[in-house]
Formats: sequence, C-alpha cells, structure tokens
Amino acid sequence: MKNQKDQKTPNKALIKSKNRFPVVGIGASAGGLAAFKKFIKSIPEDSGMAYVLVQHLAPKHDSLLPKLLQKVTKIPVLEISDEIKVEPNKIYIIPSNKMLLSNDGKLELSPRPKKSKKLQNLPIDLFFTSLAWVHQSHSIGVVLTGTGSDGTEGLKAIKEHGGITFAHDLESAEYNGMPKSAVDAGVVDFVLTPDKIPAKILETIKKINSKEANGNGQNYNGQDEDVFKQILFLLRAQKGTDFTYYKQTTIRRRILRRMALANKEEPSDYLEQLKSSTSEQDLLYQDLMIPVTSFFRDTQVFDTLCNTTFPNIIKNKKDGVPIRIWVAGCSTGQEAYSIAICLLEFFENNPSSGPREKIQIFGTDISEPAIVKARSGIYNKNEVQDLSPEGLKKYFIKRDGHYQIDKKVREICVFALHNFLMDPPFGKIDLVSCRNVLIYMQPYLQKKVLTTFHYALNQKGYLLLGKSETVSNVPDLFAPSKKAYKIFSRKDKRGRFMLVTSQRSEQKLQDNNTDSREENTRTDFQKIADDVILRNYTPAGVVVNETMDIVHFRGDTSKFLEQFPGKPTHNLLKMAKLGLAFELRNILHKVKKNLQDDPEGRSSVVKKDILIELNEHTQGFNRSCSFTQTCGTALFSSFPRSWTCRIQ
Repeated sequence: MKNQKDQKTPNKALIKSKNRFPVVGIGASAGGLAAFKKFIKSIPEDSGMAYVLVQHLAPKHDSLLPKLLQKVTKIPVLEISDEIKVEPNKIYIIPSNKMLLSNDGKLELSPRPKKSKKLQNLPIDLFFTSLAWVHQSHSIGVVLTGTGSDGTEGLKAIKEHGGITFAHDLESAEYNGMPKSAVDAGVVDFVLTPDKIPAKILETIKKINSKEANGNGQNYNGQDEDVFKQILFLLRAQKGTDFTYYKQTTIRRRILRRMALANKEEPSDYLEQLKSSTSEQDLLYQDLMIPVTSFFRDTQVFDTLCNTTFPNIIKNKKDGVPIRIWVAGCSTGQEAYSIAICLLEFFENNPSSGPREKIQIFGTDISEPAIVKARSGIYNKNEVQDLSPEGLKKYFIKRDGHYQIDKKVREICVFALHNFLMDPPFGKIDLVSCRNVLIYMQPYLQKKVLTTFHYALNQKGYLLLGKSETVSNVPDLFAPSKKAYKIFSRKDKRGRFMLVTSQRSEQKLQDNNTDSREENTRTDFQKIADDVILRNYTPAGVVVNETMDIVHFRGDTSKFLEQFPGKPTHNLLKMAKLGLAFELRNILHKVKKNLQDDPEGRSSVVKKDILIELNEHTQGFNRSCSFTQTCGTALFSSFPRSWTCRIQ
C-alpha cells in the first residue's frame, strides 16, 4: 500500500539553507485578505525576517494580493517568481495556479496539479513542510482563517524541526476550521489574533537569540554553559536519557525554545522551573525527542524493501524461523506498521515465495507517550491522509472519527520502551530500521549505535537509515546494498555490544544496595524446609522492585540471566538473555496495567512459547508474572510494592 500522492509532502530532494534569519510562512484560505492585512500592518520594517504568504486561490483567478497588501505596509511586497532568493525584511506572495516550495534559501514554483477526487490540494502543508526541512529551527509557521485542515501537518513538521508555530484565535477567525484543526492536533505554540502575532514572534526570537551561541555552539558564557549542563543532568536523572553526546547546537536551541515559550529569559530561571515542575520536564523532554514520522515515509524506500530486501531476507530463511525486524526510535508507530503492511502485501502478491513466515516486528522508543500511542494504533484523520482510500479500508478500522490499525497488523507488532544506547539489543534480527535518529547524535554515539545494530543483526541482515545518515564511520561493519535508499547489508564480522549503565540507574542500584533493612537470619526448621522445596521443586525466579532491580533470587536463574561485560548490574532487563528482555518488559507492562484496573487485587499473566537461545540451541519456555499491591505473603513481607516474576 503506497501513499496517496497528495500535495502535502515534497517529492524532491531539499537542500538546507545557510541563511540564519527566520523565515515566516503564513497560510490562509477563506477570509484570508482581512487577516493578512491585520498581520502585515503589525510587522515592523526592520524585523530581520522574511515573510511568505500562501493562500488558497482559484486556478484562473489572478491574485491582487501584492497590490492590496502593499497599501498597508512600507515593507516591499513581491509576487514570487521561480527561484527568487529569500531576503529579510521582505514579504513574498504566491501567484495563482501555482504550488510553492522552499529550497536552499530560494522559493521554487511548480504547476498546480489538476483537480482530482483522490488528491487534495494542500499548498500550505506543502510549503510549510519544505520550510521546516530547509530552514530547520529558523522556520516559523502561522495558520490564519480558513476552512479544512490545510496547514496542520505543515505546522507539525515545523515544530518537529525546532521551529515555532502560531494559529489564528478561534473566536476572531472568520472561518476557524484551519486554526482549530492545528490546535486540536497539538502542534500550535501560541494562539493569538493576527495583529498580535508579529510582536510575539519578535519577542520569542529575541529571547532565543539573546542566549544562543554563535557558530559552533561553544561560545556560551561560563555561567550559561554550566546551567545547560545542569539541565541535561536533571533530564538524565529524571528521565534516564543522556543528551550529552547529542548535537549540542540542536539540543540547546530547543532548550532556548522551551525557555521562550515558558517566558523565561535566563537559563538559571528556567532550571529552577524545571526543578519544581514535572510537567515542564515532560514538555522539554518531548521537545528533545524530535519525533519525525509518518506512514510510508519516502515511498521509493518501501518499494525497494518490497522488491529487493524482503526477497533476500526470505530466501535466507530456514523453514519455521520467523522474520524479525527491529524499528529503533519508532516514535508513534507509523514506521513499524508501514513495514508490517509492506510485508503482508509482499506475501499476498508473491504466493510463489512459499508459505508466509511468522513475522515479528519490535518497535522501540524512549518516549513513553509515543509508545502508548503506538500500542493503541489509533491515528487521527490528518495522520492518515497520505494513505489511499483502498489502503485505509483494507488495513484500518474507522472509529469515532479516528482510524485504528487492523488487528491482523497490530498482532505482529510489539512496542516497548527501550533505549538502544543503554539497554541490551535484540538478537537474530533480519532488518533494523532507524531513520532520522543518528543525525542528532555526535560521531561517538553514532559509532556506538551502529556497532550495536551490527551486533543485533543476523549474518545476512540489513540496516535502513534516514536520508542524511551514513555508515561511513564504521566501514568495516556495513556495506551498501541500495545506497540511494540508505539500505546497507551487514558485513560478516564478529559483533560486540558494550553495556552502558546511566548514572540514574547506578544511583538506584546504590540506593538498593545500601538499604538499611535487616536480613531475616532466622534458622528454624520450617524455613530450612521451605528453602529446600523452593530450591529443588519450584521454577527459577526473581523478586524485583518497581525499577526492575533484582532484590532476591529463587533457584538457578543462570539459564535466563547473566552479567554482560561492563559495570555490574542487578537490573532484570539488563541481565536477561537475548530474546527474553523484550518479552519480560511487555508482560510486566501488562501485569501492571491489569493491576491498575483492579488496585485491590492481584494480577497474573502467562506468556507461552517464548524462544530464547541456550547453548546455541533455541528452546521454548512459558513465563508467568504476578504482582500484588499489598504484602500478603512472606515472600513480599520485606519488599512493599515489589514484582514477582517466575520463569518456567
């Protein structure tokens, strides 16, 4: 199933601009003239920004906007000609019957496509999306009055790339369909009347620029530099993610963006707010996640997967061995579901390839809200508007105005919180997809991640990266398979994985190890008998606390748990052998969710036929987990609110 080729997503290569001044895109439809006038009247002549106006116009209607708007401002108002260079303190107007792209600091026109029932004409989304790609954090999007939803996906792209977004106040908008769609989608930073938006843009940009380093991001003053480090340390302690080796120019501009939105001028003031506000911690953390995803993003990549990569994977498969795919940094799940649909269609269209193998797709991310949404498989109308009507009908179920992935697709996709920089990777993987994540990391982390993926892949496995990503710093691990589409094959070299423990988990481990609880040293005969029975006649198991650190072992767990190279750990998920950690994480999630529904009770879940590798042989096991809210037995008497997990 491929994208419905509407006019929302640029289908050509875009080149980032070297311009450092903000470019403001303003979109409007019905009632746009009056809103444009109010907006432009409020722009100072020396704002240092460029403004591009995009309005829905009838194909054969000559635009009078340049003449009408020039009457209300002294700033030059220009109708766009093809490849006109964008300059600050100028206003640019799209001509009629044209589509507009931003590319390499220029504005490019293309013919408007012919009207079609299947294709939507979304010039604002198209321009805003290109604006986000080309101008990154210097892009600003404004959606004014209009009907429909054009502009929503464009604002989403701008926000994802670190830009700032605005929408017309719903009460004052002549037609509030477009701004309401954007607000409801959660992609708007400020909702204001058109005459108040320019001043807010200037105020916000001024706050960001006053504290932004010049050039390479290393020229902050000493005090601000220390505060930025403290902010990252706080996030690492509270969220478990270390952003130290991410690209600091991107990270710090996003911190400055959150400061401006929170109306804080000094980093030290913002740090104090972060210390006292978990909600602001969540907002900053989500801003730093940089989620950029959609269904069937880059359709040519999926064509190549179906035509070349999947056949090669299936050809190398032994009978009965499942196809295993890991989507690392899956965000809200669209990438994982797209690959699942692609595989299902491949088997449907190629019955001669043999019986359909079992498919296992693991989607992981460090963002809990993203994983929650991925698990639900529910998306709004804007998020599925790229898909064809046939694809929506075949693979989605419409519910209450939203669309949920069909059960047959959801059943082959499992989602879990997982940090591939710290947590043990999955094993026996045929394809790792990690797109547009490495670009935000420094070379040190990129090399570590690629080494981990190499370790996780089968001998003839494949790696899929994003458009701007490469494996050049690990040439001994991967070779190009389809270089144009960023698909690489694993080189036959012994894999390795270095387990890294964050300071956050180290602190938790230290807290557990220094617990002042006294051990029960009672040596009565009943206890000795219990110990003999537990050791010889019950399944191996562990007792863990809520942070998944093991506080007690039961029986011989060596078949299932082991210490990996690096610093020692008692964390269950870090000690679990390949094939088991992912399953443990998910069953524990289910147990806890069941208990939330019945907080006074006890929850138990059993998972059957788990495959893990023991002594180079794959064996199947059943596993049960239970959790109790109260201390009802001797096993739990010393560990309030602890988990018990039995491996059978």
